[in-house]
Amino acid sequence: MAYDIERYLNVRSAYGASFGPDGERLSFLMDTTGTPQVWTLEGSREWPEQRTFYEERVTFASWSPERPELIFGMDEGGNERAQLFRLDAESGEITNLTRKPDAKHRWGGWSHDGERFAFASNRRDEAVFDLYVQGREETGDAAELVYEGDGWLSLAGWSPDDSRLLVSQAYSNFDQDLYVLDIEADEPALEHLTPHEGDVRYQSACWAPGGEGIYLVTDEGDADTLYLAYLDLERGELETVADGNGWNVDGIALDDETGRFVYSRNVEGYTDLTVGELDPEEPTAFETFPGPELPGGVAGGVSFGPDAERFALSTTGDTVNTNVFVVDVETGEAEQWTDAPTAGIPRATFDESELVHVESFDGLDVPGFLTLPDGSDDSSDDGVPVIVDIHGGPESQRRPSFSSVKQYFLDRGYAYFEPNVRGSAGYGADYAALDDVEKRMDSVADIRACVEWLQDHPAIDPDRVAAKGGSYGGFMVLAALTEYPDLWAAGVDVVGIANFVTFLENTGDWRRELREAEYGSLDEDREFLEEISPTNNIESIEAPLFVLHGENDPRVPVGEAEQIAEKAESQGVPVRTLIFDDEGHGFSKLENRIEAYSDIADFLDEHV
Repeated sequence: MAYDIERYLNVRSAYGASFGPDGERLSFLMDTTGTPQVWTLEGSREWPEQRTFYEERVTFASWSPERPELIFGMDEGGNERAQLFRLDAESGEITNLTRKPDAKHRWGGWSHDGERFAFASNRRDEAVFDLYVQGREETGDAAELVYEGDGWLSLAGWSPDDSRLLVSQAYSNFDQDLYVLDIEADEPALEHLTPHEGDVRYQSACWAPGGEGIYLVTDEGDADTLYLAYLDLERGELETVADGNGWNVDGIALDDETGRFVYSRNVEGYTDLTVGELDPEEPTAFETFPGPELPGGVAGGVSFGPDAERFALSTTGDTVNTNVFVVDVETGEAEQWTDAPTAGIPRATFDESELVHVESFDGLDVPGFLTLPDGSDDSSDDGVPVIVDIHGGPESQRRPSFSSVKQYFLDRGYAYFEPNVRGSAGYGADYAALDDVEKRMDSVADIRACVEWLQDHPAIDPDRVAAKGGSYGGFMVLAALTEYPDLWAAGVDVVGIANFVTFLENTGDWRRELREAEYGSLDEDREFLEEISPTNNIESIEAPLFVLHGENDPRVPVGEAEQIAEKAESQGVPVRTLIFDDEGHGFSKLENRIEAYSDIADFLDEHV
């Protein structure tokens, strides 16, 4: 039986779990109403209670460590200027704590006594983030500015005694620094923990028990991939705790009272979890516990309960929609707590991907996930159409997680290919740097190699290949259509970059420096950026194009969609546009998603 897109988009996801202070109640986010809202439940697969009822998306929720209350974040119309709200879990009363709708607020965690919380915000200057501490019952201007920043600052949590904050400063996705801020000092100043030269990643930092050190993942030294390390604050020395054995250690979740932890490795897109407990006498030593057996292949978002006897996390896979499981730390026994429904679509009808590798033009091995529709016959003379879906970032990675959109197109008879071209995360710093600045178009050449590989596949019709992608993936679609026009039957550009110069000039002030580190500088690389921009190569495009965007997009402004659509039309290319006035960088509202993907399906059916 074939199901329409509305049915597939009603397949739900439950994620973002957080344990309440009593350890018996769990909050999570679920999109039952069409946008993610806060829900709570008190036991495995018990009936959950919806706690927020907004048309806008909730982005996170975090329980107080001491009281029956939680703080959650929510923006408006996809503008990413999130405000922080406190929800009283007993009365249901909700209080807007920040009340600065023109500013972004990025969560920095509760103090251990639950009296205060911290956040980073660009209230003072849109281009930089300052650090704030605020009492749980205070609102608006009551927040205390504890440090004026000069760039992209984030908070990684309070020290065990609540006297210090762990601070991260990002210069790019592959270069960060860590600092400690003593908020009890007369004049708080950042203590630099990670002086270094060149690009070094210092990520997923958290306080060690006792507050005498920091655990983090890093590629400091000669490492290409991330490893788990311990930084002794007194000696300033970095020691290896666990190596990823050729793969990234993605991150660590640590309970700073018990020393119990979970860290994950990213092995070709699949999650490998290690659960353990630190040795209180030796910070680089630990014992391990049995790991959980979870459905799907991708898991994350760990939240420990009180005393760290168990933890919650979400898990997903090609054929497994996202749900929250609770794991016993010592035994590894996993119990499913949420039961996000599949809209009546049998789980057995979902198709699983195959990990494949394609040799690119220069011999580089490019991994990707190929999913064939059920019943496709490799011996068929005709073959099936295929959608090449390119991820954004570019420092991102396509992993074998559940996608209702992908399953919908598979049900309609399309194959689906998701490449991780050079520049993708997950395969080491060297691989991620292969598309930087002047090497940008090499990643587009990877797409050509992938399409040629698909055209030789016996299950694929070589004349019915469509490109689809969002954000940076939208640029990749446009670049692939203009650089290699003979390969494509159609293209779908969702919130994509059409011209790097206008994109960098108009993106949010707080993002420009980070994006220039990846794409190139307006001052130094403008000519090259103009040269590779699809708007300046539009005369080559041949395939029909569908352009979709959100009016409120703060990352890739809507002008990118408007200019590429206008220039493609001027070339006589069939162009369709769809702009949502209540969305930002992507589509979060169910009714908009239904309209967008219904129209995409009609467009592809017509041209592919």
